[in-house]
Amino acid sequence: MWKYVLLGVAALAIVLFGVSLVEFGGGEVRARADLLSAPLSAAGYARAIGPYDWQFPRDHGAHPDYQTEWWYYTGNLADESGRRFGFQFTIFRRAIAPAEVDTASEWRTNQVYMAHFTVTDVQGQTFYQHQRFSRGGAGLAGATTDPRYRVWLEDWQVVAEDPQALRTRLTANEADAAIDLYLEQVKPPALQGEGGLSPKSAEPGNASYYYSLSRLLTSGMIVIGGQTYHVQGTTWMDHEFSTSALGEDAQGWDWFGLHLDDNREVMLGRIRLLDGGFEPVFGGLIVLPDGRTHRLRAEDFTIVVTQTWRSPHTGAEYPAGWEIAIADGGDGSPLHLRLTPLLADQELREGIAYWEGAVRISGDVTGYGYAELTGYAGTMNGRF
Repeated sequence: MWKYVLLGVAALAIVLFGVSLVEFGGGEVRARADLLSAPLSAAGYARAIGPYDWQFPRDHGAHPDYQTEWWYYTGNLADESGRRFGFQFTIFRRAIAPAEVDTASEWRTNQVYMAHFTVTDVQGQTFYQHQRFSRGGAGLAGATTDPRYRVWLEDWQVVAEDPQALRTRLTANEADAAIDLYLEQVKPPALQGEGGLSPKSAEPGNASYYYSLSRLLTSGMIVIGGQTYHVQGTTWMDHEFSTSALGEDAQGWDWFGLHLDDNREVMLGRIRLLDGGFEPVFGGLIVLPDGRTHRLRAEDFTIVVTQTWRSPHTGAEYPAGWEIAIADGGDGSPLHLRLTPLLADQELREGIAYWEGAVRISGDVTGYGYAELTGYAGTMNGRF
């Protein structure tokens, strides 16, 4: 899954928050905002090029040597009556300078954070969406594993309940929607790409370090309009960090994280190019019931759009149904899946518009998942 382009919105955060300095001295406080009008340089940051020495829970935390990072959670949940909900909770980190400056001010920081929080109420046919920005200073936002894993932006947060972060609590609260969920890891981290190195184009370094916690058993509460629903289900978690961007010929991407009812999980992705083709270096991954993984290359599967939906908000036309054929579903047999959105309108419209929402799976195996669609409300080319 990719969030590079969404973090271009961090430029807005730089304008809003200054991210520069609050200086103290002489009994008065002076605030100064350094506004960036040009794209941030990648010089001085680490790059995702070679093998990475993964260690957990250490690597659940931040990797500030890299320019861009995010922690991404999506889940499909239901209450006792079968009423279904989806949610997305993502926190992004963006460095605006490759090194921190030694200063006595707790406000000065080289990090910007942004978060998205959405809830899909399927029966209520309503999609709730919220966005926040903050600087990484003064305890307002951050990510750490000391003493335990925690990533937060103000009072939106994920925090570990145990030292190994096998059980976490996710909370976000807004006036119209809130979640308070407990997530239990039941499979080891699944390394995407080549041992966790996930290329996005053929250019060296144009990649991310990327792993997934593909099945997190989830229980807790969703609150909508003051009504509390006790829910259970499954959550997908992605964590990526990098210093790179999409290729110059990228239009956007389609990404799918799927929970199958036979205890397999599937990640599929394709980067759409300006000429109508697809980037050949990116594919997908199947996580088997015992946690072993089966890598999928781009030529190992096909995705055919069966329906479309036009947004009344942006005018963008998005895919709204898919037929997926995978040559080997990890057990030596082909796998055919059909995906249908649980709600047509799951378009986020703050900043760069994109569609990210809950889907139902049918076909050879049933289940639920999430789809992310970008580049339909305007090309991603040149955004990063």
